[in-house]
Amino acid sequence: MIKDTMLEKKVWAVIGANQNPEKFGWKIYKRLKDKGYEVYPLNPAYETIDGDICYKSLSSMPRVPEVINMVVAPERGKPYIEEAAKLGVKYIWFQPGTFDKEIFVLVKELGMEALQACVLVATN
Repeated sequence: MIKDTMLEKKVWAVIGANQNPEKFGWKIYKRLKDKGYEVYPLNPAYETIDGDICYKSLSSMPRVPEVINMVVAPERGKPYIEEAAKLGVKYIWFQPGTFDKEIFVLVKELGMEALQACVLVATN
């Protein structure tokens, strides 16, 4: 099952991580971190999140993530999907509300695998 395959991967990036504990970008980043994943926050608006360096792009991270978790609207997510494909990332985890038909077609065209689910539920 694709969900289990993704959850077995230990290096993740959270696209749209943020500093607001009330928002999903924070909750998802914190949950993955607390569960022992090597997780990198990506958001051009922040320097740090939870005391960790926040990255502006996937290519600026110290490691290429195995899975990227999308916490941004589809129109904002497209460049990150394209960058991930160039870096060889295979798995995209879309949080509810972060995907549409166009971005899903893009993922398939780039030869990536995607899942639409809530990582908070999956890691509970």
